[in-house]
Amino acid sequence: MTVTDRFLDFVKYDTQSDELTNLTPSTPGQMKFARFLKSVVEGMGLHDVELDDNGYLYATLPATTDKDIPTIGFIAHMDTSPDMSGRHVNPRIVEKYQGGDIVLNEEEKIILSPTQFPELNHYVGQDLIVTDGTTLLGADDKAGIAEILTAVDYLQRHPEIKHGKIRIGFNPDEEIGLGAHKFDVEKFGCAFAYTMDGGALGELEYENFNAASAKITIKGRNVHPGYARNKMVNSIRVAGNFMSMLPRSETPEHTEGYEGFYHLVGINGTVEETTLHYIIRDHDRDRFERRKREIAHLVNKLNNEYHGCCTLELKDQYYNMREKIEPVMYVIDIAEEAMREAGVTPKVQPIRGGTDGAQLSFKGLPCPNIFAGGENFHGRYEYVSIQSMEKATDVIVNIAKIVAEKDF
Repeated sequence: MTVTDRFLDFVKYDTQSDELTNLTPSTPGQMKFARFLKSVVEGMGLHDVELDDNGYLYATLPATTDKDIPTIGFIAHMDTSPDMSGRHVNPRIVEKYQGGDIVLNEEEKIILSPTQFPELNHYVGQDLIVTDGTTLLGADDKAGIAEILTAVDYLQRHPEIKHGKIRIGFNPDEEIGLGAHKFDVEKFGCAFAYTMDGGALGELEYENFNAASAKITIKGRNVHPGYARNKMVNSIRVAGNFMSMLPRSETPEHTEGYEGFYHLVGINGTVEETTLHYIIRDHDRDRFERRKREIAHLVNKLNNEYHGCCTLELKDQYYNMREKIEPVMYVIDIAEEAMREAGVTPKVQPIRGGTDGAQLSFKGLPCPNIFAGGENFHGRYEYVSIQSMEKATDVIVNIAKIVAEKDF
C-alpha cells in the first residue's frame, strides 16, 4: 500500500477527542481505531505488538544488523481535534493542483482559496487531499501514522538497508494535551524518538510553547432588573471587565514567531454565573510565569472590586522542550541530514503550539517534531500534499539509515 492508500483508509475512523470525559482514551472511536491499527501492524509481522487498556499501541521493527545501534522511535497520535467533527470524512484528491480556488462544497459555497490561504501557491502542480467542507480531514495526525507505517513497510521490503531496532508508538488524546501522560517511556525503550506531527514540508521543531490553562468562575447576584440598583451583580458584565483588562494585542490573531498570548477559548454565562476558559502560551519561561501572575493579579483585582466573586483554576500543561533537546542536538542534526538526503530543505522553527514530544522530552525521551505535510489543521480547510507525505516517509527511512551509520 502507498502512503496515500493508508491515509485515505485511516481518515474513515472518527477519532475526535473530548477533554470532558476524563477517560483514556477520551472517546471510544480512538480505541476502535487503535484496535484496527493493532491488526495492521500484526499483519505486517512487527514484533512486540501491544495495545494497552488506555489505547497506547507499541510495536517493534527488529534490527537488520548486529552492530550496537541505539534504539530509536517514531510516534504519531490517533485522535483528531475537538474543534471540528471528524465523523464521515469525505476526502477528495485534487490532482496536479493548477492554482486558484478549490471548491470544497458547492452547495454550501465553501471554498479553499489562496486569497485566504496563500500557502496554497506553494503546492501548484502537486496532488492535494482536501475535505468536502463539512469536516476536518485528519492529516493531524493520521498522515503521520500513514508515513510511519509506510516507511516501516519499505524497510521490511529492503532488508539490505541496515538499521537498528525501531519502535513505533501511536497514542490517543494529543489534541487535548494528554497524549504523553500515560505513554510508557520505559517500555518504549528508545534513546530518542521523533513525533511525525508537524505541518508543511521541511518543518523541524524542537521549541514549543510553555502552556497553561486558566478557568475563571465569576459568581453574580441576580435581582429583578426593575429593582436591581445597588443589588445586582451581573457576572457577564464582570467577565467583560476581565476580558477588557488583558492586552488586545496579545492574542493569537495578533502574534507570531516567539510572541506569546492569552487566548479565550470558551465562555458560558448568565447573570448568576459566568465561566471563562483561557489558554496561556509563551516560549520564554520567565514571560510565561509573568503571564500566569498577571491572570491571578486581575482576578484579585476583580475580587477587591466585587467582594470575592471570582475564583481561579490555573494549571500548567506542558513546557518548552528546548531545554531537554539542546544537550542532545545530534538528534536535530540527524533529522536535518535525513531531510537533505530526501531533497527537502530543513526549516527549523518554533512550534506555536504543543506536541507530545514536549512532554515526552521531560519524561526522559528526547523527541523533536518532524513535518507530516498537512496545512490548516483543525478545520474544514485542512489539506495535505501527497508529495509531502511521500517525502516524510523518505525522511523516516533516511533517519533509520543515518543512525545505523553513526558512531555513538
